Amino acid sequence: MPHEPFDTAALPPYLLGFPGPLREQLVAAVLAGEKTSTTGLVAEYEAEGEPLPRPGDRSVLVDSADRAVAVVEVTGVRVLPLGQVDLRHALDEGEGYATVAQWRAAHEEFWHSEPVRTAVGDPQFTVDDTTLVIAERFRVVEHLARCP
Repeated sequence: MPHEPFDTAALPPYLLGFPGPLREQLVAAVLAGEKTSTTGLVAEYEAEGEPLPRPGDRSVLVDSADRAVAVVEVTGVRVLPLGQVDLRHALDEGEGYATVAQWRAAHEEFWHSEPVRTAVGDPQFTVDDTTLVIAERFRVVEHLARCP
């Protein structure tokens, strides 16, 4: 049974990483069905005054050119210390990690980058086992036409 198309203009953007090669890799993994989880910093949500995601929230996944490529729906949210992120979550990020240690090393490199430190508002920001993160699960509700 066909459904009404989503009013993507009414939905907030779903941003993975920062525009560029990393975002393109992450968007491709979502569209291929390989990426069904992501991890954010509670500190970044707080610094930006953004509410934490909730199951049922829908957003428009955008690529580096701000093109809408899919509608995604949050299916689960856990707020937990970084040291408690499990292997299932790391694997479901769809970025090829085989261990939590690999996942964490890549995420620490990203979270210690200048753009993240700027977003958090702390040029010396670092993470450790006690840093609160949001382990988010999502699903693609609809693929949108992608422009070349």
